[in-house]
Amino acid sequence: MTGEQLLIEFTKENFAKKVYRIQENVYYFVGFGNSNVTAIIGDSSIILVDTLDCDLFAKDLKKELESITTKPVETIIYTHRCPDHMGGAGVFKDTVKEVIAFDKLTEDLKYYDKLEDIINMRKVFARGYGLSDIDAITHGMGPREGFIKEGAQRAFLEPTTIYTGKSVERRIDGIPFKLIRMPGETKDSISILLPESNIMMVGDNYYGVFPNMYSVRGSSYRDVANWIDVIDSILALDPEVVLPGHTNPLIGKAEVQKNLKNFRDALEYVLMKTLECMNNGLSMNECAEAVKLPDHLQTPFLGEYFSLVEWAVKAIYTGYLGWFDGTVSKLMPTSDEEYRETMLSLIGEDLLRAKIKECIFLENYQMALQLNWFLQDDQLEKIALKGRATQVANANARHYFLARANEL
Repeated sequence: MTGEQLLIEFTKENFAKKVYRIQENVYYFVGFGNSNVTAIIGDSSIILVDTLDCDLFAKDLKKELESITTKPVETIIYTHRCPDHMGGAGVFKDTVKEVIAFDKLTEDLKYYDKLEDIINMRKVFARGYGLSDIDAITHGMGPREGFIKEGAQRAFLEPTTIYTGKSVERRIDGIPFKLIRMPGETKDSISILLPESNIMMVGDNYYGVFPNMYSVRGSSYRDVANWIDVIDSILALDPEVVLPGHTNPLIGKAEVQKNLKNFRDALEYVLMKTLECMNNGLSMNECAEAVKLPDHLQTPFLGEYFSLVEWAVKAIYTGYLGWFDGTVSKLMPTSDEEYRETMLSLIGEDLLRAKIKECIFLENYQMALQLNWFLQDDQLEKIALKGRATQVANANARHYFLARANEL
C-alpha cells in the first residue's frame, strides 16, 4: 500500500467512535475527538479527565454521558494543558465546581510568545487545518480536531486548583485519586491513578504511535531521557489498565507492560543510538539516515503516523549539540541565494528542469523537491508536493506537503 493508503487503514482501525466500560463506574471514550476522555462516576457527580478539543465534540460527549447517568460533571482534571485536551471544558461550565491541573515543572524559554505567528502558521500546515477532510484524513493520533468545523469553537475552562508538588492524594466525590507529576512529553503532564482499581490515565506520556519527540510546528527540546524515566515510573506502578490521551486503551497487566516497555525502549534506542552516532562524528543528516528502529520495535503500536524517527534524531542532535554539525563548509556559509544562483549556473536551467521532470515521472518526488529548490519552479514543486503526500503515512508530513501545494 502507499503511505496514503496505510494512513487511511490506520485511521479506520483505530479512531472509530467507541465507549469502553473499564469497570462499573469508569468509562473511556475513544474517537469522540482528537483526544480521549475518561469519565469516573462518583457518589453524586462525574469526574472528567480531559474534555476533548472543542465544544461541538464535547456536546456529543455530554449526550453520551447523559445516556449512562443522570449525574452532572462537577470536576475536571487536565492531564496537561494542551488545547486538544481542554477545548471542550466550557460545555460543562454550568455544573463544574473545580478544574484541577498541575503547573509546569520548568517554564518555557522567555519571549517564546514572540514566535506566536510563525508557530501558528506551521501548526496550520502540520495539522492540515486548511485542508478538506478527504485530503487531511486524520490527525495521526486521533480524528481531526473539531474546532475547525463550521459552528465549532474551543471552549476552555481555566484551572481553579493548580498543584505544584510531586503528587497529591485526593478523595473526590467518594473516589480516591492519586495525581502524580510526570513531565514527559509536556512540562505539566500528570498521571492519574485510581488506587482501588489500579487504573491509570497517563495523558500524552504514552499513546499507540511512535513518540512525538519533536513537533514540526516548532518546539523547544523535549527531554527524552526524562521521558524514559517517566515511563519507568509508570511501569513500576504496574497498572492493570492504562488509558492514554490518544489511541486505544491497554487492558490487562501483560498488555500494559509489553506496550509501555516497547514505547520506552523506542525512546531509549533512538536517544542512545543518536548520541553514539553524534559521538562518532556523523553530521545531523547522517545520524538521521543511520538511526532506524530495530526489527523487534517495528510494531503496530509504534507506527510513524504522527511523528518520525528522523525528526526525533534531529531534535536530539540540536538539543545536545546545537545547530553546528561539524561540517566545516557550514560554519560560515555563503547566503542561500548566492549558493542557489551559482549551482543553477553550473548545472544549467534546461538540464535541471529535465532532471526534475524525470524524477517526477519516476515518482522520486523527494529528489524533485530538493532539486527544484535551485530552480524554484512553482508548478513543478506543486506536482512534486502532491505526489510526495501520497507516499507518506505520517499525517503531519502529509498535511505540510498538501498545505504548501495549496499555497502555491
